[in-house]
Amino acid sequence: MSFPPARAVGRGAAWYRGDCHVHSVHSDGELTPEELAVRARAAGLDFIATTEHNSAAAPGVWGQVAADDLLILLGEEVTTRTGHWLALGLGPGQVVDWNHQVRDGLVDECLDQVHRVGGLCVAAHPHAPYPSGDFMFSFRGFDVVEVWNGLWTSDRPWNADNEAALAEWGRSLAADLRTGSWRPAMGNSDAHLEGQLGTPHTVVFAEELSTAAVLAGIRAGRSWIAESAEVDVSFTARADGRVAGVGERLATRGGPVEVRAAVRGVPAGTVSFHTDRGKVHRAPLPGDGAGAVCWDTTAEESAFVRIEVRRPDGQAAALTNPIVLD
Repeated sequence: MSFPPARAVGRGAAWYRGDCHVHSVHSDGELTPEELAVRARAAGLDFIATTEHNSAAAPGVWGQVAADDLLILLGEEVTTRTGHWLALGLGPGQVVDWNHQVRDGLVDECLDQVHRVGGLCVAAHPHAPYPSGDFMFSFRGFDVVEVWNGLWTSDRPWNADNEAALAEWGRSLAADLRTGSWRPAMGNSDAHLEGQLGTPHTVVFAEELSTAAVLAGIRAGRSWIAESAEVDVSFTARADGRVAGVGERLATRGGPVEVRAAVRGVPAGTVSFHTDRGKVHRAPLPGDGAGAVCWDTTAEESAFVRIEVRRPDGQAAALTNPIVLD
């Protein structure tokens, strides 16, 4: 019985696309691991995480579908009575107990269990529209928030529950930065059925295509969320010759900052810039979906900058984590 290796060949230090919330026939999904691997490649993904409900990844079945071009991370969806969360980067056969809830205070022990093995704890679909789906735990102790979940969106990749999760996370950034840290956002498909995998997914800058490197990139916020592999975003801030990208800090020395977003794959869409003052700028994309938008600010005006890319009907196509301005 083999588990997947913790490293794939990859492209060295690069941006990698992955879906970290995936179910197979080994919990309540429709597809086998082999079918999910085929669809992951077709969706342009470099990695996926197996997150069966309240159980470890089945030995043997995932080891045989991992390959040089597809990394499989081991994880679990911890399905409690008062919210679901993802434990990513678990060891082979490791299981996190699901039998806890807000009022018993046991969640901290479970979070510590994941952190001890170098894993990440993700607050999943905080406003999911079903019993136990609403996330009632405090975000304290969790590393990441899943602000975009694709399961309940039907033929549309975005809905009101995701909008609420994004707004909640966006409001928390300014307060979190005052304490010296912030909690990154991510997006996943929560795939159970045919046609869901990779919609959306998270694009992560990692030093290599390995479990440790991908988790490090997510933990640091060096990531953004894409509706599909057809969408591409480059997001940078420049001040006095220095450049920072998504998830990084930029020392501005009090001077002007030029923020630039280059987007591909969102015809006639819009790009909006968001800071601790809310939405501060909005600009259209051309009809072919490929264009760049610039905006100027300072660290005194903006503690951070992040962007949202929307389609003409308001549906999200891409979201980024912030660039922090010092």
